[in-house]
Amino acid sequence: MTPLARQQQAMLKAVFGRWDETALRGLAAQDDSLRIRGLQAYRSNGHALAQRALAAAFPVLNQLLGEENFAGFARAFWQRHPPVHGDIALWGDQLPGFAGQSAQLADEPYLADMARVEWALHSAATAADAVADPGSFRLLVEQEPAAVTLVLAPGVSVIESRWPVVSIIHAHVTGVPGLDLAGERLRAGVAETALVWRQGFKPMLRQAARAEADFLAAIEAGHGLGAALEAADGIDFNNWLAPAVQSALVLGARLMTQGETP
Repeated sequence: MTPLARQQQAMLKAVFGRWDETALRGLAAQDDSLRIRGLQAYRSNGHALAQRALAAAFPVLNQLLGEENFAGFARAFWQRHPPVHGDIALWGDQLPGFAGQSAQLADEPYLADMARVEWALHSAATAADAVADPGSFRLLVEQEPAAVTLVLAPGVSVIESRWPVVSIIHAHVTGVPGLDLAGERLRAGVAETALVWRQGFKPMLRQAARAEADFLAAIEAGHGLGAALEAADGIDFNNWLAPAVQSALVLGARLMTQGETP
């Protein structure tokens, strides 16, 4: 390894790792106090940026942990999973898994699933745009179910949880249900499946029934309408479709292409 490469690795360790003498090994002029102060300032700015970025992506987790605890959690995540993209808004996808393995959060196991839902909401906000095509729904009556599928909204994600994650997030963001009821559901171990999508420019969240979750998972996997209906035992498609279109969860229909699973 060249001297420059050693210095670059030492700088990365000093910025993203734990601050100690080992972190400075390999840097030129280790006794240069001005250089060390500069690294400390850069590191502090990085921690502050990490906290702001994660608080924007995980606002409910931030509320539940409190500013001080969340700051420490953000620093630990910054050190374990530093950003790899130039856009800091893309950073945070590994946080739910990190939360699930965190000793700090071991007594609150629902937080990892809640973070998964919050990241889905955050990701939906920047998902590729799609345009509704109401005229395409004629395919549902003109074609066999195996030959057609649905076009879903940007950012669609179905997240199953053992915990009332939808109730908890709504309680903190919208106030409905109230915090007391969300707490009761949490203590009772009520399981909820979260459905995330984007309506226009607004990320949306609601609970999904078991049959609906199975149906959407099949559509997302590229199956045709017939196979998706078979996978969703108990779904009433005719009653489900109208509100799904009205809420912009479903944008249209399209013919299956050659090679897709019917």
